[in-house]
Amino acid sequence: MISVIVPTLNEAQLLPGTLRRIQANNIPHEILVVDGGSMDETVALATGLGARVLVVPRPGRAAQMNLGARNAGGSIFLFLHGDTWIGSETLLQVENALCQPRVVGGGFARRFQSPSLVLLLTCWIGEWRSRCFGWFFGDQGIFARRTMFEQMGGFRELPSFEDVDFSRRMARAGRVVTLRSQVVSSARRFSARGPLATTVSDVWLTVRYFAGADPRRLASGRKPGYAVRRH
Repeated sequence: MISVIVPTLNEAQLLPGTLRRIQANNIPHEILVVDGGSMDETVALATGLGARVLVVPRPGRAAQMNLGARNAGGSIFLFLHGDTWIGSETLLQVENALCQPRVVGGGFARRFQSPSLVLLLTCWIGEWRSRCFGWFFGDQGIFARRTMFEQMGGFRELPSFEDVDFSRRMARAGRVVTLRSQVVSSARRFSARGPLATTVSDVWLTVRYFAGADPRRLASGRKPGYAVRRH
């Protein structure tokens, strides 16, 4: 069984679509929505749509995903953002990929719900990065064998870059794969400053992270776990 773990914070607008698309997959799975204190209808909607809902006292995506993993029953974990939609064959693709004994996990090629050429370019670059280095961001739908997740100690509870940190450690531990599927994320976070300005800011944060900057400093002044989302 695949446990799909969805950390949320005020995701009432897009979460129903996310959950319905997960449920359209026919292979055995469960959905755990781990909420970080939403002030909207996120929890009620998730409950009404049949997801198992867990609540933590404060938002923090790494802590939420770790809590979901501790309460999950599956042998495979798929960590999915609340605004990322998957296709009806996506879980089967994950299962098939992990039929290869050497594969410990992976993620999906990145796509956004946007016609922006800037975002299209970043997706091409992101797929190259993932295939060459095995590094994934959270909106790429990171998946892992339960045994590998537990061996690694799960996500480090960082306020930003917890996804890249996890995927880098996973890539060092075994073979990871990049899959192509109908996995697409909302482009809403690019609306305030536009795709180009947001991408430049994201790239600058990422460069600083890889140069050794403390993720806690990079996230200072931002809402932990949710505001810092990079390329």
